Amino acid sequence: MKKILTVLFIMMVLTACSFTTSKDTQSETRTEHNYQFIGDSEHWEAEYSYEATEIWKENDRKQTAHSSKDSYELVFKYKGSLEELSSMKNLEYSYETTNESGSTIEQFPEPPSEKVFRTGGGSEGGAILGEGEVVKVTVKWDDKEESFELHNKAK
Repeated sequence: MKKILTVLFIMMVLTACSFTTSKDTQSETRTEHNYQFIGDSEHWEAEYSYEATEIWKENDRKQTAHSSKDSYELVFKYKGSLEELSSMKNLEYSYETTNESGSTIEQFPEPPSEKVFRTGGGSEGGAILGEGEVVKVTVKWDDKEESFELHNKAK
């Protein structure tokens, strides 16, 4: 009889422990980042549109995981007329932030038909661009070059 009572007591203790651990709470905090960085130079204006989602997961008030996903679009626009670009054969535009950088090279065997140029991309798991960031851009077209900064238009 003593053995049966001991077994029942142990089962009750184990059952109570399992209920206690199942009460662990899990929560998720999601932060959205949407920024527009703008700027210009003598011949060019640019806009860097940035969107990111950051997810923090917590278990019993302890951070257990972090994930992020972001995307951007960089648009350059020539301020002059399309005719002024008619002799352009090469165009290179680049950007740099504290987290990433990139460049695009375009060649024009024929005169360009537009004066707006775009590039974009995204990543997962990387660092998030801060709202106070300065985006440095450079545009090279044929033998000319201009560099300038883009700043968050909300600041």
